[in-house]
Amino acid sequence: MSLANMKIGARMGMGFGLILVLTLLVAVLGLTRMSQIQGHLDDVASDHMVKLKLVGTLRDAMQTGAISIRNLVLLTDEADMAAETQRILDQRKIYAETSHKLADLAKSEAEKSLLAKIADARAETEPLLDKAMEFAMGNPIAATELLVDEARPAQSQWLKSLEAMAAFQEKETALAVEEADAAYASALMLMLSVSALSLVLGAFIAWWITRSITAPINRAVRVTQTVAAGDLSGCIEVTSGDEFGQLQQALKDMNASLVNIVSQVRNGTDTIGVASREIAAGNLDLSSRTEQQASSLEETASSMEELTSTVKQNADNARQANQLVVSTADIAVKGGQVVGQVVDTMASIKDSSRKIADIIGVIDGIAFQTNILALNAAVEAARAGEQGRGFAVVASEVRNLAQRSASAAKEIKGLIEDSVGKVDAGGKLV
Repeated sequence: MSLANMKIGARMGMGFGLILVLTLLVAVLGLTRMSQIQGHLDDVASDHMVKLKLVGTLRDAMQTGAISIRNLVLLTDEADMAAETQRILDQRKIYAETSHKLADLAKSEAEKSLLAKIADARAETEPLLDKAMEFAMGNPIAATELLVDEARPAQSQWLKSLEAMAAFQEKETALAVEEADAAYASALMLMLSVSALSLVLGAFIAWWITRSITAPINRAVRVTQTVAAGDLSGCIEVTSGDEFGQLQQALKDMNASLVNIVSQVRNGTDTIGVASREIAAGNLDLSSRTEQQASSLEETASSMEELTSTVKQNADNARQANQLVVSTADIAVKGGQVVGQVVDTMASIKDSSRKIADIIGVIDGIAFQTNILALNAAVEAARAGEQGRGFAVVASEVRNLAQRSASAAKEIKGLIEDSVGKVDAGGKLV
């Protein structure tokens, strides 16, 4: 994938990633060198200095023991001699413990060789010191001669072996310090070199990313300024496939669209010019026709005056006809009101006739029931014989009256139905 076609986000991510890698490289190198320096300092602090301190403890224990032996030879008080003897034993114990610690820490062959020489010198000196301690109890002069003639040279050799071990540890300490200094100087130089390289590469990456962003933006700005000035003849080249390339393509498409729009506007302007000339010619023709119409309108105006007088006369006649129509309308309204009242009255008559018909129906029913009761009464009177004769006469009269009532009711009902029919016919006519 070409860098020009790489997306801006991926491009910036790659640039910042390279800067982070360089920063990480500087950090790793710094930590590595610091670890080396720390190793040298640990050798000084936790190895050589400890050994040097242990050698000093051995030397102090040996010298303190030697002083106590000399004191033992010089003293005559038994308590003081016992105290010095105990001090000698204590120092030998301290020496033995320290010697074991130093032997455990010894790693190199040189240290082991020096420890062997120290052990040999001790093994040669301590028996002489023990013998001097025995002489000090009863023969101080012999003890003194032993110390001066035999123990002192052996003890001096023992001290030299301890001094040799101390000198060796001091030398190793100085060497470790020198190595630490050298490691520091090397680390400093390496850190400065890598930092300078990282700075140069970081500056180049920043310049490269900035240029890859600003250059397309400047080209796009120049294109838009050219278009804004009205120049659409510029050629826009798409130089990349990233977001700026998409922007250049969009500007190219926009320029093409503007060229098309301007062409259409120019064609429309030409068409409008032709139409304007045609409209001007039409206006001249319309002006001449307007003058002709003006003369015709003058003639029409005179005719309109005559027509106006005629219209006034027609208006007067129409006004009189209107008054007659209004009077006729009043009469028609009153007639309509009367007809409405007649219709209402006929409706009332119709309702009353229906009520009368209902009443007649009730009367007819009563007459029918009365006739039946009269028949029953006549039957009962016949059964009663002579005693019911008067009652039979009354029942006969009641029966005749009921029959006459029924006949009258039928006649009235017929008349009412005829009246209702005529009222309905009259209502339809109204």
